[in-house]
Parts: sequence; C-alpha cells; structure tokens
Amino acid sequence: MLSFPFAKINIALRVVEKRPDGYHSIETLFYPVFGLYDSLEWIESSKLTFESSGIAIDGTAESNLCVQAWKLLHQTFSIPPIHIFLQKRIPIGAGLGGGSSDAAHMLKSLVSYYSLPVSSQELHAMALSLGSDCPFFLHAKPLVGQGRGDEFTDVSLSLQGYWLVLANPGIHINTAQAFQHIVPQKQAIGIQSIISQPISEWSLHLHNDFETSVFASYPQIASLKKDMYKHGALYAAMSGSGSTVFGIFEKPPLLPQNFPIVWQGFI
Repeated sequence: MLSFPFAKINIALRVVEKRPDGYHSIETLFYPVFGLYDSLEWIESSKLTFESSGIAIDGTAESNLCVQAWKLLHQTFSIPPIHIFLQKRIPIGAGLGGGSSDAAHMLKSLVSYYSLPVSSQELHAMALSLGSDCPFFLHAKPLVGQGRGDEFTDVSLSLQGYWLVLANPGIHINTAQAFQHIVPQKQAIGIQSIISQPISEWSLHLHNDFETSVFASYPQIASLKKDMYKHGALYAAMSGSGSTVFGIFEKPPLLPQNFPIVWQGFI
C-alpha cells in the first residue's frame, strides 16, 4: 500500500505554559504543504523489516516511527508483519513534521487496509502517543492546534495562489533542547483573529516563540528570514522549532542562487 506523507509549516507558534505532565501547552497554526512529501509503501512479509532511501535517517530501524506505528496496532490487533519502504524527501529535524507525518500515514493506511475497528478518537490518541505533531497529519487541512498541539479548531484560511518558499541551512534543531530556552507566556490576541487580517500585516502580531533562542544560537537561520523579507515576502517565519524558514510571496521571488531552498511552488 502506497501513501504520500506531506510536510507542514507552523504559520505561528506560541508556547503558552508548562504543563504538570512535563509537556508544554502551545497555540499554533498548522498549514499542510502537499508539494513536499515522502513516499511510504508497505507490503505483507514474513517478518517486520524497514528500508529507506533518499535523505539519511538517524537511529535504528527499531526506533523509526513507522515501525513504532505498526507495533502499536500489532499489540492490539495482531496484524501480520510487513516490509516498510520509505523514500525520504522531507528534511529531518527541520520543523516540517516529516517523521510525524510518516507515522500518522502508517497508522491510517494500516487501519484502512485491515478495516480495523478504530474510532477517530482512538486513532488520534494512538498518533499522539507517537508524537505531539502526529495527530495533525491525520487531517489534510489548516488547523489551529492548542494543548500539546493536538486540540484542534477548524480555521478558514486558504493560501491558494501564493508562492511558498521553504529554505533550510542544514542545521538539525533538537526540539527538546529548544523548549528548554522558552519562557512561556499567554498572548492577548488569538491566532484566528490575526489571520483574518491581510497577510502583509501578520508580522505585526504573529511570531514563532522558538525564533528568539534559535536565532541567537544560529544567526544564519535568522538571516534566512531577513532575506525572505528583503526579496518581497509578505510574511516569513521559522517553522516549528526550526531550522526551516518559510516565506509567503505574491509571485516567485528572485532569490540568490546559493539560497538553501528545500522546496518552492504555488500553494
């Protein structure tokens, strides 16, 4: 069975408070990027195996989230072993949610193929156990996320017709370490209210709380954001805990040849 796990960007990301369970409560706006995707294929096999190509994946096959997703369902439903093949295109540790998307699509495809009696709420809980971003990838639309990022509110937002640029300097940001430098704070104006304004005004009110510490440690990431605006971006920000920076443009920009573009195209 073949699926195409897509990337995401966080239009904004606010860290609101530290939770008693050790996680942080956030407010974010997830936006899917269907033009940048991995390819995930699996077939039944005599034993559970994992193979990948494309961008190199750190860690063992055992620790891969696709394998963990299969194990999660196997514990309850005793589904047969499979061979998983993942072609990796979404950069790793880049704030684009690639691993989370792979895991969510693995869950969805197994549940669908074997017609497993799993409710949407149960599937959501399974995805959340694999990672805070995973539940978003069970959907294919923009959503405001609160709590751990998995308490969703529908949002009326379409960027269709705008040009999106994703740039990544090849720096791997550890999310857990990035959270250590965050000072949680609540914002007076909700994200939904702000995005009703023209995109060119978003930068007055929207931001990513991780930018302060990440930009201080990695000035080259901060430079990417400045360059996006220099070349005409209506709005630019870092996605997730980094290190990808995105820019939203009215038309394709003339960026320098050495600009580290991961993907660009009309949304």
